[in-house]
Amino acid sequence: QVQLVESGGGLVQTGGSLRLACARSGVPFNQYTRSWYRQLPGKERELVAAVTYPGNSVRYSDSVKGRFTLSRDNGTTVRSTLYLQMNGLNPEDTGMYFCHEEAPGGAGRKYTYWGQGTQVTVSS
Repeated sequence: QVQLVESGGGLVQTGGSLRLACARSGVPFNQYTRSWYRQLPGKERELVAAVTYPGNSVRYSDSVKGRFTLSRDNGTTVRSTLYLQMNGLNPEDTGMYFCHEEAPGGAGRKYTYWGQGTQVTVSS
């Protein structure tokens, strides 16, 4: 079992910055993808940024590329924190942001975990 706890959301003005954190604890995986998703009002949940281990390959959605940066602390495979630095925020970034982890299981299965989400609101 894996627990993901997000923090860092809040209210910010257009052009401002926030740093979201996702504290991870639980069963370690040798291969996994950790991601930030968001759900904007009236829209489906979408991928914001993701990092895959091993290899540390990072990808961003086109809508946040150049403004958001994904990073992690030097934690262990059991406990670590994934960060999302968000700069140049605008009202279109307003929504609930979720941390996600996915790892391969046996026989083609996947383990998938979600945090409870943290609200980001950008005022104009």
